[in-house]
Amino acid sequence: MQISYIIYFVIILLGCYLVSRLLTRLQLSRAKHPSLRGHSKWSRRIAAKIPFFSYSDSEYFNTDGAPTKVALLRRAAMQKLQDNLAKQSADTLAYCESIERSISDVRFTSHYRIPFPYRNLLSKTLKLGSIADESKGNQIKDLDGNWRYDLSGSYGVNVFGYDFYKKCMHQGAEKTKLLGPVLGAYHPVIAENVAQIKKVSGLDEVSFHMSGTEAVMQAVRLARYHTGKTHLVRLCGAYHGWWDGVQPGIGNNRKTHDVYTLADLSEHTLDVLKTRKDIACILINPLQAFHPNADSASDVSLIASDRHTHFDKTAYSQWLGKIRDICTQKNIVLIFDEVFTGFRLSYRGAQGFFGIQADMVTYGKTLGGGYPVGVLVGTHSLMKRFKDAKPVDVSFARGTFNSHPSVMGAMHEFLRLIQLPDIQALYQTSEALWNERVARLNQRLIAEQVPLKITNMHSILSVIYTQPSRYNWMLQFYLRDAGLELSWTGTGRFIMSLSYTDAEFEKVIECIVTAAKQMLQDGWWWSSDGLTNKAIKRQFLGDMLTARFPLLRPFLPAPLRKLKSQNNPELSKSELVVQPNNNTSQVG
Repeated sequence: MQISYIIYFVIILLGCYLVSRLLTRLQLSRAKHPSLRGHSKWSRRIAAKIPFFSYSDSEYFNTDGAPTKVALLRRAAMQKLQDNLAKQSADTLAYCESIERSISDVRFTSHYRIPFPYRNLLSKTLKLGSIADESKGNQIKDLDGNWRYDLSGSYGVNVFGYDFYKKCMHQGAEKTKLLGPVLGAYHPVIAENVAQIKKVSGLDEVSFHMSGTEAVMQAVRLARYHTGKTHLVRLCGAYHGWWDGVQPGIGNNRKTHDVYTLADLSEHTLDVLKTRKDIACILINPLQAFHPNADSASDVSLIASDRHTHFDKTAYSQWLGKIRDICTQKNIVLIFDEVFTGFRLSYRGAQGFFGIQADMVTYGKTLGGGYPVGVLVGTHSLMKRFKDAKPVDVSFARGTFNSHPSVMGAMHEFLRLIQLPDIQALYQTSEALWNERVARLNQRLIAEQVPLKITNMHSILSVIYTQPSRYNWMLQFYLRDAGLELSWTGTGRFIMSLSYTDAEFEKVIECIVTAAKQMLQDGWWWSSDGLTNKAIKRQFLGDMLTARFPLLRPFLPAPLRKLKSQNNPELSKSELVVQPNNNTSQVG
């Protein structure tokens, strides 16, 4: 009889344990964003199943159901862009083509500028060359002598204009030229660099690395080392470098089990942080405030016109404040990844912009004064790589090129220059200035009646498309033709230097308006009542499934193919004549 009671007691304990585990798991599931971005493992599995397919020449220009005459107008427009590019940038294109098969980054970026079904035909007819041999201020020159206003920002490096960084590199080289490439021994400028970085970050101790990814790796390793806990939390959509330990979804083939990807701006996420005992740190990329729970916008994902941003500085500051309080209470290390936002949003970066003090901060990009760098700053207790009572229990990290004299010299000059009154004054006015500039740009776009809207977080801009379309990715080519230099991600992010004058920004506005008006005139934004974002995505899903299961074609959604047949009754020969100067509103 006594044995029966023991069995019952064990069963009750086991049941309570299983219920507790189930509730904990349910709490974690509720804290994930409902999209695939919030479910990293599923996103990776599904990505591996998506087949490649390509639109044929006969359907390439009317996959949105546009009439034949609009398709012909688009075909002629693409040929004109190709001819312009070949005429303007022959040497640049030839040079880029000569290295494409030898440099893997070039081959990757040239294939991932636009949605993949359009890739094959466009890569043959419209090539872009990203080769430059000179820069000045906010412009870049290609091998053919074409100067373009830079909207790429060198991926975040160019905060103050290229001449500023040339000065940092030149003056820094003068300071360290007698030492040369000595590694291990430090050049004396390192002490002042560290003092300034500590002042900016509000933290105690610094370690130097060669990239932002490397700095994040070290931050996560030290957080786990000192807390004794296993997992890190990253917020949905946030980017923290290409290391698979912080990139558990698409792009990482290793199965990652020690990362929680939770929803941004979610009370359920706060509940997980409050209750779980295995969280060592939470990584915050402050740029995520620009587009919570969404990946960094890129033209490769411009399937429809549902790209969006939502920046609310007050709301995000309050959100970060709640995370700060929980991290303090629960011994979770709060890490700000300021590789991109550091020294851009304010003198103290996102910490100053949002008014939050982190436990650790990673820097990169611009801090090197033009050279590659990654920097980790933290409290003394978190930065310590050994334990006094356990001499063999260490957290080892040492990069061969850490604290290279040339990098330290340019960094020294960078930190000196940004303390000058003119830069400090610029920091005080830049947020309001960029908000006003973007508002002025949007007024022009409204006046010109083009389906674009520009949003911004400080000096970081994104193009939002206000009308359903399958061809928004064409805008990047029109912008380049109009005189603007974009990164390979296209119109998703314009990274503007703070050194842009009002006159220069007006020229950028003219380039954007010129490009948009021409694209509108060339028929790419043709529209009809049946062309909705929902219909576009249903059509894409049907096309994708057809590529994998051809026999299912009659049963799969094809709303835009029906639209095409409705828009293409018997067309007369006169209607097939291409009129390049016709406005889209008069076509179809």
